[in-house]
Amino acid sequence: MRFAAWRRRSLRGRLLVWLLTLHLGVGGLTAWFSYVAYGRLIHHFMDDQMRLLADSYAANRKPAQLQPLSGAADLARGAFVLQIWSADGSALLSSSWPAVAVPLQPQPGFSDVRTLPGEYGAWRVYTAAVPEGHPGHLRVQVVQSDGFRQHSVLRRALLEGLPVALLLPLAMLLLWWIVSIALRPLGGVVRAVSTQDAHHLVDLPVARVPDEIAPLVAAFNGLLMRLQAAFTTQRRFVQDAAHELRSPMTAIALQIENLRPHVRGVDADARFAQLEAGVQRALHLVEQLLSLSRQEAPTPGGTDAPVDVVALLRDSLGQLMVLADRRGVEVGFEGDIAPQVDVPASELRCVFDNLIDNALRYTGAGSLVTVRVHAVDGHAVVDVLDQGPGIPAEWMARVFDRFVRVPGSGVAGSGLGLAIAQAAAARYGMRIELRNRGEAEGGAGLIARVHLC
Repeated sequence: MRFAAWRRRSLRGRLLVWLLTLHLGVGGLTAWFSYVAYGRLIHHFMDDQMRLLADSYAANRKPAQLQPLSGAADLARGAFVLQIWSADGSALLSSSWPAVAVPLQPQPGFSDVRTLPGEYGAWRVYTAAVPEGHPGHLRVQVVQSDGFRQHSVLRRALLEGLPVALLLPLAMLLLWWIVSIALRPLGGVVRAVSTQDAHHLVDLPVARVPDEIAPLVAAFNGLLMRLQAAFTTQRRFVQDAAHELRSPMTAIALQIENLRPHVRGVDADARFAQLEAGVQRALHLVEQLLSLSRQEAPTPGGTDAPVDVVALLRDSLGQLMVLADRRGVEVGFEGDIAPQVDVPASELRCVFDNLIDNALRYTGAGSLVTVRVHAVDGHAVVDVLDQGPGIPAEWMARVFDRFVRVPGSGVAGSGLGLAIAQAAAARYGMRIELRNRGEAEGGAGLIARVHLC
């Protein structure tokens, strides 16, 4: 079943099956042609020998003393059995093997006779014609085992087909190698497709692509260009919308701040605080959208100099201490190593700021958020550990999607922080891994690990 499925789905499998079938067909045709051609050659040669032998004995008027065959094995080797009959054909005067029960044939010439079933039950017979004007002349008949002829022809055909059968494994290896060479351009196309960046699509190379595949590659390139245009349009729309929203939202925030001294009353203060919080969330969402659109832009070149990860993390924590103090969260830092990476500082800040901000928002007052730089299996990683509720297992695979927020968390947010961090990390070959903390790792909470390489 697996081979059948592989043969249906694999182009290499189909080619190999067809080439193998063709190879076996050619081998079979070769054996059959050898069987037919050699059969005719054997029959014609043996028939000529039988005719010459019968005619040479037919010239004698007296029956010759025939030397008997040494045994039945001679028949298997194709020995001729010579029979001399009386002129009227009524009596067998002499025979080199009397046990052969082949009667005199009524008509001169060649004939095929079957006697009792057995190893030598089929015979090829030649009956010499009586010379004209000699009606009393002795009758001569030559008999040969037809099985010997068939065995000889079959053996010759098998010998002709034997090289094909012996070379079949080598032919299979050669066919596999030839098909692999022929399909190598497809492997190049697959590798070119697999290396495509969703935010930086480039045309697939068509220089060494076979003519049969070139239209497919050209059509795929057209699709890539249309996708690139769609991504660019979407990114520009998000950027334009965020830019257009930033100015009026900032103005609204300033006006609300100016109105604060003029608002009096407990109920009014509560409603005004809700209004301020809503405006701040809207401003945060606008900033997140702008950051997300920047992450979707084509990847720029590398940095001029490696970035000190520890120094950047300390600076990032310093900027976020205002949020930590507001929420009453303690922040700790542990640095066992001091790695440097060839990633723009702004991109690293985008990754770490979003992860630390996310940890601070989901950690309750009086808890601890720890940033740790250390090595795992010889590779530098950065861990952001919080003491929040963690992420349910069924939501772990979805939290990197845009605008996805775990229900029941009770924390205000846009659902874009992890998506932005993931996009920034992936652009430069980094990877973010999330997992819930167990009892061995300090109890409840989440670990966000950034693999720097």
